[in-house]
Amino acid sequence: MYDYLRDPQAIYEKSFAAIRAATDFSGFSPEMQGIATRIIHACGMPEIVSELAFDDALPEAAITALQNGAKILADCEMVKQGIIRRLLPARNEVICTLNDARVRPLAEELGTTRSAAAIELWREHLDGAVLVFGNAPTALFHLLEMLEAGDAPKPAALFAFPVGFVGAAESKEAVIESRLDLPYITLRGRKGGSAMAAAALNAAAGLAGGSA
Repeated sequence: MYDYLRDPQAIYEKSFAAIRAATDFSGFSPEMQGIATRIIHACGMPEIVSELAFDDALPEAAITALQNGAKILADCEMVKQGIIRRLLPARNEVICTLNDARVRPLAEELGTTRSAAAIELWREHLDGAVLVFGNAPTALFHLLEMLEAGDAPKPAALFAFPVGFVGAAESKEAVIESRLDLPYITLRGRKGGSAMAAAALNAAAGLAGGSA
């Protein structure tokens, strides 16, 4: 038999204690620290705390939206599946349009990726929604283009964690530099992914009063 910790609650407590001991959360509100802790827990890298960029309004905006029943829009199925439904305070609907039959022909028409074209199908859901990106930079860029054009409803909050070597860092810098007045959290550079994105959303949902 291997000697390892088996109790789930003890594992969580020990993990979060290790994160607190290894991470400088100076300048983080308690709510933002909670979200950052979950992101770090999802990737095992306390050092990313210095790469997190966020609007101080993000926790309150996301928590209020979730409590009021906001839809959650996920850019890929991995993010959608990573969202813990029991944490959602208002049985919030989680939507991913990537596999909609309309996406492939729309991508060909627009001359872009399926991930970006799928964001076009968010228009009817965007108003007051919570947006969660964990995959393609093109999808995040397309969202910003829609919002900056002024012809798409305004969402409530943005969790932006695209990952990769082409466009990921640039798409997240575009979020940071945008003037959309949209509360956000993102991670500078190439790092990101669905696990981090879902973890951040789950943390906000837990703060919103969802059942642990």
